[in-house]
Amino acid sequence: MNQTYGIVAVSAAVVATLVIGATGLRISRTTSDFYVASRTVPPYLNAMAISGEYLSAASFLGIAGLVAAQGVEMLWFPVGYAAGYLVLLVFVAAPLRRSGAYTLPDFAESRLRSTAARRVAGVLVVGVGWLYLLPQLQGAGLTLGLVTGAPRWLGGVLVAVVVALAVAAGGMRSITFVQAFQYCLKLIALLVPAIFLVVAWHGEPGPADALDEPPTFRRHTQVTVETTVRLRIEAPLRAVVTGAVDGQDHDNGRLLLDPGVHEVRAGTTLRFPPDAPVPERESADGRGDGAASWATPLSGGRNDHPLYTTYGLIFATFLGTMGLPHVLVRFYTNPDGRAARRTTVIVLALVGGFYLLPPLYGLLGRIYAPDLLLTGTTDAAVLVLPERLVGGPGGDLLGALIAAGACAAFLSTASGLTLSVAGVLSQDVLPSLGVRTFRPATLLAVAVPVTVSVAASELPVADAVGLAFAVAASSFCPLLLLGIWWRGLTAPGAIAGLLTGGGSALTAVALTIAGPLTDGWAHTLLAWPAVWSVPLGFLTMILVSLATRDRFPAGTEAVMARLHLPERPADRSAPTTRRGVTTP
Repeated sequence: MNQTYGIVAVSAAVVATLVIGATGLRISRTTSDFYVASRTVPPYLNAMAISGEYLSAASFLGIAGLVAAQGVEMLWFPVGYAAGYLVLLVFVAAPLRRSGAYTLPDFAESRLRSTAARRVAGVLVVGVGWLYLLPQLQGAGLTLGLVTGAPRWLGGVLVAVVVALAVAAGGMRSITFVQAFQYCLKLIALLVPAIFLVVAWHGEPGPADALDEPPTFRRHTQVTVETTVRLRIEAPLRAVVTGAVDGQDHDNGRLLLDPGVHEVRAGTTLRFPPDAPVPERESADGRGDGAASWATPLSGGRNDHPLYTTYGLIFATFLGTMGLPHVLVRFYTNPDGRAARRTTVIVLALVGGFYLLPPLYGLLGRIYAPDLLLTGTTDAAVLVLPERLVGGPGGDLLGALIAAGACAAFLSTASGLTLSVAGVLSQDVLPSLGVRTFRPATLLAVAVPVTVSVAASELPVADAVGLAFAVAASSFCPLLLLGIWWRGLTAPGAIAGLLTGGGSALTAVALTIAGPLTDGWAHTLLAWPAVWSVPLGFLTMILVSLATRDRFPAGTEAVMARLHLPERPADRSAPTTRRGVTTP
């Protein structure tokens, strides 16, 4: 990628974001504008803003990378991401807007009349937000590293600083315009290059070649490994090596690699001839990273139990969307419940259209950028394809456009997540002083995920997002569905369910990232916890609520009526008090 073009494109995206944010900031005159845009955002604008912050680095970079590495089974990610809004539309959007709650802790307190439930929900909101911020910073490091040549960790730190400054200075009304613009930029950044890539591809090679297992290098290819890796080779393979292989140093020497597993030290450069099969990168548990069959939906890839992991992904993505704090907060900016439903329908169309593009990049990445499979950096497939297929100044310009879109992807989602996490920290953790507390809370909101992103830099972007969805599905899905549709829910039941479902999923995620277990059923259950943690959360809430009927919250009938009855004109402008913030 031409670094000059890339730097200019990324800088332009950042400057446009700041200019639009400053424009929105100038029309923010009240505290209500700062927190909820005075609940006056129309459906089409809100839908674009939601799509802008929802289509994160995992959608822009990660899905294509997973498809390139693991095959068509990874298409469950975009299916689940889009279908989650259908569940949100049917069960949650309008009642949640009518509740008057700005955050999930607000909803828990107003529905259950319990400050303890609010605190537990707040802790989980922060946990989910931090877990979701992690892949955004990783995607930022990957993109900026390719564009500028800077270390990957530095890109994440720089983006965290920019996001913290933007969120602390602006507010919800400002972020709304920014995220709507960023959705348009991301869509254009994938759609326009895709047209040129398809023209350059023109069906060559054919389908049989495109799905070869293993893939092959189409031309002389040089690969430099940044970290020590183990490569599994099925047939004798010739390569020119500069560096250390199997403990022996080579200086531009020709080497015949025999079948088996070979260790390649960090910094080693390998040059492969055309049509050579791509070696399989072996994971830490001694298994290959590649899929058993790229074109089989349940091939399982690195997983021992493909059917279970598929259901784990479905549970997490279908049910986790309704528990994402940065998505739910946007529904409160709609004027009423009807507008919230219209917003969700538009989001389904916008998100569904966008997700038609990443699988194409994944297929082309497997054909034209197989060296990324060797280095484990398949998330970069979207960024390198224009140079590989189009080339020349045209490829450089298209690559710069994609870099700008990737920048918009992690900036928009990171801004929304930081805004939601900082809101909870400022209201429930730090002394509540309104906007003055919000600004230091913003710094805390980004500090933790930045630290973790440096330590867990090898976790694939889309995988990290899947873990965040699993925690959200296990905790807030039961709270919202039972809180909205079952009047028998009690505060002890909700707290027990949040701690059991969300806590168990969060523990499983922590163990997965730490990596003490690398294979077998134990690893699979921890890596895909939603299959068991979501039912556990529901069951715990129901059983404990039935056992604590004497703790039935006062005023439940009035709250349930407010959730399900259409708003009267007067209700739409009724003030709602939120811990030191009164919104008209």
